[in-house]
Amino acid sequence: MTRAVAQNRHITQDVGLIADFDGPIADVSERYYRVYHECLNRMEDEETSTQRLSKSEFWGLKRARVPEREIGQRSGLNPEQAREFAKLRRQLVHSQPYLKYDQLIPGAIAALERAQEAGLELTLMTMRRERELAEALSRFDVGRFFPEERRYCMGDNDVKTADTQDKPRLMARAIKELPQYKKLWMVGDTEADAIAANSQGIQFIGVLSGIRDRPSLQAQHPHKIVNTLSDAVDVLLDTLSVKG
Repeated sequence: MTRAVAQNRHITQDVGLIADFDGPIADVSERYYRVYHECLNRMEDEETSTQRLSKSEFWGLKRARVPEREIGQRSGLNPEQAREFAKLRRQLVHSQPYLKYDQLIPGAIAALERAQEAGLELTLMTMRRERELAEALSRFDVGRFFPEERRYCMGDNDVKTADTQDKPRLMARAIKELPQYKKLWMVGDTEADAIAANSQGIQFIGVLSGIRDRPSLQAQHPHKIVNTLSDAVDVLLDTLSVKG
């Protein structure tokens, strides 16, 4: 539940919040599910009869970190087709035709407004490329919360390796460039977010509105696991109010 920020809970600008984009702010489940269907469509032939997973079944497997090849096989593909399915999925899932299916997480805008009004300095950190991020920030009207110098993402021509390697590198760069905060937190939905935060000694709060389930996040030993960014902001404001 969204709570109003009381006047006596105003905090100083010595506090920073680094937020991931996909998961805490944007819901990518529909994009991923559309790509799942498209990949199965391209794999089907006269000898293959697929059994499409429901969106909840598919998303549950994704959140539990079930490999793409296994999702393909559970959908009726043979092992060779499942390998091609996984390869095609990687090619399509971040492509422009499918990004339009992303949606805002309910309450995300209100959560960012509460955090900003309370005095938290907001920084965005995402594995999206510059052009992908710019389009989403404009479409969802969230760019107003994150000045350009507070946006950390992949360059349009950068070579991606793995999120668990790329995100810690972004975090290391951010720590060199951001002000030195008395308190700095990271809110995200994946192991890459947790690893990036831990690499710099930053407290991590995991949210369940993204692509990982509770057991996957719990394995990263977060400070806390909550449902949404709004809940994370509540935790942060409560913590700072008590310590302040």
